[in-house]
Amino acid sequence: MMLILEDIHTYHDYLYVLKGISLEVKKGEIFAIVGSNGAGKSTLLGTIAGIFHPKQGKIFLNGTEITNTSAEKIVRKGISLVPERRQIFDTLTVEDNLRLGAYHRYRKEKKKVEEDLQQIYLLFPKLKELKNRLGGLLSGGEQQMLAIGRALMAKPSLIMLDEPSLGLAPLIVRHIMQNLVKLRDDFETTVILVEQNVKAALKIADRACVLERGKISIAGTAKELSENTAIKEAYLGQKKVQP
Repeated sequence: MMLILEDIHTYHDYLYVLKGISLEVKKGEIFAIVGSNGAGKSTLLGTIAGIFHPKQGKIFLNGTEITNTSAEKIVRKGISLVPERRQIFDTLTVEDNLRLGAYHRYRKEKKKVEEDLQQIYLLFPKLKELKNRLGGLLSGGEQQMLAIGRALMAKPSLIMLDEPSLGLAPLIVRHIMQNLVKLRDDFETTVILVEQNVKAALKIADRACVLERGKISIAGTAKELSENTAIKEAYLGQKKVQP
């Protein structure tokens, strides 16, 4: 397993958010974490990314324990987080935003960073057209592409995305999801996807889990979850017809 969480308990200030999370993510898969608002999904990603430190439990990446490692060191170890609502730099150009994603590599790998920049433009051709535009002038979909591109500039083996479909039109959401599949299939990047758009997430995921009130209530393959009656009724709007 690439990523292993063992009995993770995390507080957000004084709020007890994660209550014994254990899960495993395989290398080269898309793992979806779904659930309603307040379930603890963002805190879970933040704990893996080193933003929050668990009070109890252990986290392993490729067999090495990374529990309580700083966020900066987590990035260097190969984990990138695309946060909710993108959080790009409005006053910087698209290209400068992308280069910032490789800040820890730039001095030693300047030539490689420039090559990687061109790879991002191949993945998101729209960003190349807009490379000199300020981040704050982009549409929501363009900002999401930029946020993903910036995270990829860190050359992660694992990329985590927090609600990438939030506030985007269905056509843009499909484009984003297609690119996540491409990251898995063409670049062998492992993806953890947190989504309220359960239908979109399960459509592209290999495996998934449902987070409820800080605990995993259901886990399995994406197909198993998409066929689960409780999931259909709670998240997919498919009510059981009474005879």
